[in-house]
Order: sequence, then structure tokens, then C-alpha cells
Amino acid sequence: MQQTWRWFGPTDGVSIDDMLQAGVEGVVSALHHIPTGQVWSPEEIKLRQTQIATRRDGSPSGLRWDVVESLPVSENIKKQQGAWRNHIDAYRASLRNLAEAGIKVICYNFMPVLDWTRTDLAWRVGHGGTAMRFDLYDFAAFDIHILGRKGAADDFPEGVAAEAETRFAAMSQARRDALMGNIIFGLPGAAEGFSLEDVRAHLAEYADISADTLRKHLIDFLTEVAPEAERLGLRLCCHPDDPPFPLMGLPRVMSTEADYRMILDTVDLPANGVTLCSGSLGARPDNDLPGMMERLGDRVHFLHLRNIKRDSDTTPCSFFEAEHLGGDTDMVALVKAVLAEEKRRRDMGRVDCSIPFRPDHGQDILDDLSRKPQPGYPAIGRLKGLAELRGVMRALEHGAGL
Repeated sequence: MQQTWRWFGPTDGVSIDDMLQAGVEGVVSALHHIPTGQVWSPEEIKLRQTQIATRRDGSPSGLRWDVVESLPVSENIKKQQGAWRNHIDAYRASLRNLAEAGIKVICYNFMPVLDWTRTDLAWRVGHGGTAMRFDLYDFAAFDIHILGRKGAADDFPEGVAAEAETRFAAMSQARRDALMGNIIFGLPGAAEGFSLEDVRAHLAEYADISADTLRKHLIDFLTEVAPEAERLGLRLCCHPDDPPFPLMGLPRVMSTEADYRMILDTVDLPANGVTLCSGSLGARPDNDLPGMMERLGDRVHFLHLRNIKRDSDTTPCSFFEAEHLGGDTDMVALVKAVLAEEKRRRDMGRVDCSIPFRPDHGQDILDDLSRKPQPGYPAIGRLKGLAELRGVMRALEHGAGL
């Protein structure tokens, strides 16, 4: 398992020097400043590689840009509107430029409008640190009373709308503003941001797009780009929906094992693969993460190892970002399944026998609380998670003689 770390570029509060001290083996990054739909040029890719390869004092870091996260898929492609065909051409051109630069693993997602969604970016946990949280009742308060989406109250389980109304009535204006800001935070580090009116406009454009239609658009996208990735020797890997259930009336098509199996079987190329995110998928109690790794492992190209704690075993539900070994996913069993898949690949002689993973998200602890890092990406909280995962890996490898 290749130990990697997400880096948002020179403005990231966690530096290349910090990553070296954490003992990582590779870097996950993206060109967030380039607007979605435009080509990632060889010059921009080379610049990011140089930044990753250089310490603060100008000496070599020894680190490489190993995984792209994410090469974003435009809303036009997802909706098949506007300049979506030009955006697919640009996507293929970016893939060619990344391949020429030697970067092989490309993560993306197909979530409509917003990336991961949380209602609180700094929720206080028992030990005094903070974590990100998705609260179903607070989200319903936003959807029904702040966004004012028509028919929103009917989309939630029984009793949720009533509790949401009570909570909304008790919120100060500052709390309402904070809730809105948290939910429409968008993709961390991305060039685009969203306003409430932007969200409403996007929702209107998705009004006639069902889950079946969005799934077809994903298949159409993969039919166009996966053969090019295969030719270039790249590994595309789709990140699951986060959270893995519909929000704001928008369809979700990458939330379960069945969703992945259908996409993998329909576009049946080794380049078409999976980003197995244990945190996103773990928000559904019916997702068996170790089992998914065993059954989909042949096409798992990238791993996000994080844990969440659900408030209930229902879907949808509230949850928060737990410690890496402390949530509802059996992380030891999942890592064991990953190591078994890697052994199988080594026995087959596959070049991708070491699957890159990163300690995804993390609780803000100790100095993180004063650093004000990118939400979900603290230095010490992620380092703690990486150390725990590293210990699990070493113990399982020692016990199995791997």
C-alpha cells in the first residue's frame, strides 16, 4: 500500500516539508486553479510536479505527484448540455498531458452540483477536537427553509421535516448563514465557488435529469474517455457520492456496490476503476467495505481510508468524521482485504500491485485547532490517522508474512 497525502498546492497550510516529516511516499494533488472544462497544459502540470519535488529551502524533496485528485468533470458533461462535447475533448487532452508527465492514477467524481456535503465543518467531539459532520435535520432545515426548494419536505423520512422546522426557528441569523456556507462550500481548493442562487440555477437545470439519465451520461462519458485512458496506460477511478444518498432532489448514481458493478461491467476496461472511499461509502450501513474490496478489488485503483460514525443504521442518516480506527467501518478487516488484493496482483505480475491510499480527512486536534487548515485536511489529525493505518498494515503484514 503506497502511503500518499493530499496537497492543494502552494497555498496549502500543510507544506511539502510537513509531508516529508509525516513519512509519506507520494502526493495526491490537482490543478484547482484551472477552471473546469479547460485543458491542463503540460506547463501547468510540470510546474506542480516541480513544486512537489522541492523543499522549502530549494533542495529535492524526493516526492512525486502520483495521483490526480481530481480531474473534474464539468456540470455540462453531467447534464449533456452546452459545450459538453468540447469539455470531453479537453478532458482527453488533459489525460494525454498527464500521461506524458508520467502520472498514472486519475480520480474523478460524478456528483451533481456539489462535491462532499457537510452541515458543520468544525463540530466539537468528546476529546475537545473538532470534526466535520453531516446532520440530516440541519440539512433539511437548509433545504426546506433556506434554499426553499419546492417539495423538499416530502423528500425526507417521516418526522425529519418537523424537527427541521423546530431547529430552523431556534437558529440565529449567524447560525443560518454558517449552515448555508458549510453546505455550499463546494469542492475544497477548487476555482469555482457557489452562491445560493448558483445552487438554485443548477437545481433547475437538473429538474428533468433522473438517476437513470445521469447514469447514462456517466456511461457516455466513460465510453469517450476510458478507451483513451486505456491506450495511455492510465487508471481512472470514480469517487463515490458523499454522502451516498440523494440530496436536494438531485440524483446519485455512485453510492453502492451495485452502482459500481454496473459501471464496471458496462465499460469493461481495466482503466475504468474505483476510488474506494471508506468514509463516503461507510455512511450507508448496507455497504460492506471489506466485502466490496474483495469483490471489486481487481478494479480498485485508489483508496481513501477514513471512518465515520453514524447516528443510526438508517439511510439517509446523520454522521460525523470519526477517528480512523474508531468509526463504524472495520478498518482492520478492510486493510486486510487490500493487502490480500495486492498479494494477488503481485502473484499475477501486475505493475499496479501497490495501491495508493491516503488517510482521508481527519479530526482537528492539538495545533490543528489554531492553524485553521482546509476543512477535513489538518496536519496532525491526518498524521494520527496515517500512523494508525501504518500500524495496522505492519501488524497484518508481519502476521501473514507478506
